[in-house]
Amino acid sequence: MDAADARNFVVGDTFREEVDGVRHQVDEIFLKVDRLEQSASEIEQFYLTLKKKQPNGSKGSSIVKDKYKERHVPSIKKQQQDAARREAVAAKRMQELMRQFGTILRQISQHKWAWPFMKPVDVEGLGLHDYYEVIDKPMDFSTIKNQMEAKDSTGYKNVREICSDVRLVFKNAMKYNDEISDVHVMAKTLLAKFEEKWLQLLPKVTEEEKRREEEEAEALLNVQLAHEAARAKMARDISNEIYEVDSKLEELRELVMQNCRKISTEEKRELGAALTKLSPEDLSKALEIVAENNPSFQATAEEVDLDIDAQSESTLWRLKFFVKDALEVDAKSSASTGGGNNPPNRTNSNNINGNNKRKKEICDAIAKTSKKKTK
Repeated sequence: MDAADARNFVVGDTFREEVDGVRHQVDEIFLKVDRLEQSASEIEQFYLTLKKKQPNGSKGSSIVKDKYKERHVPSIKKQQQDAARREAVAAKRMQELMRQFGTILRQISQHKWAWPFMKPVDVEGLGLHDYYEVIDKPMDFSTIKNQMEAKDSTGYKNVREICSDVRLVFKNAMKYNDEISDVHVMAKTLLAKFEEKWLQLLPKVTEEEKRREEEEAEALLNVQLAHEAARAKMARDISNEIYEVDSKLEELRELVMQNCRKISTEEKRELGAALTKLSPEDLSKALEIVAENNPSFQATAEEVDLDIDAQSESTLWRLKFFVKDALEVDAKSSASTGGGNNPPNRTNSNNINGNNKRKKEICDAIAKTSKKKTK
């Protein structure tokens, strides 16, 4: 192997390494773009869901959000911890209300007329064969007491549930027994006494319910703001990464252009001729490629003066590849439709004529510039 062959071998080796390096970087960019597309889709889905949950009538919600928007939004994990503590405190307050309700229940159950309601109705013993046909949900004080003392999920969650069952005890008795019967009168009397005592506790219950409602609304808003803040940060990160991808692609493009040979005069002539064979749509895309690296070039202007010789090498190579691909696609399309002799649809004839006219103007401009260069 002489010196020239050795030099060519080294240059070829170096070139292959550069190509492999570029290919590897492009693969990495593709993976990054796939990940960015997935993240962008998640953000889009989040805001679409948010929009559905907040119809046009959610003016009150926006007012509340304005109230809190200047405040620092805790992280989602911190809010979960706060929610657990808040729930524990609220549960203690509710337990206190239930304790006070227990006092009312004890006073009612100690009344001399309360004995028929202390235990479940002895349907079999009393021969009340139609009882379950009349009464949908039997209830008594012993059942209420057991549920109040239960520590599992069968226990009462709030005071209103207990109140509802106490009323049910008396209403069942009044429903099944005639108005003139002793049990009916006893139930009606104790229900009235219970309602009097319940009214004394009701303001505290209402205050607690309002407090819980406000706390839950604020917690829900905080969670929503935290999610929005997280998505906003994700969107900023995606924007920054897209900028990095664009910069990297630009560097790779410049690197490829530096290693590409210059397009010959004959190739430029062939490129100009090939441009005139493009469809109106593809020709417009080709002009957009020219405009990307030439800010003064107006791709959509009425009169287009396209000078092939004045274009940069990177623009020429991009045009060359684009034209080649576009013409191959057109050729395959024509072959699959039998040569493209089908008559145009009347509804699209105006658009087709307009596009063809635009194409003719651009092609004439390319040919005119080419003639100037020849002279």
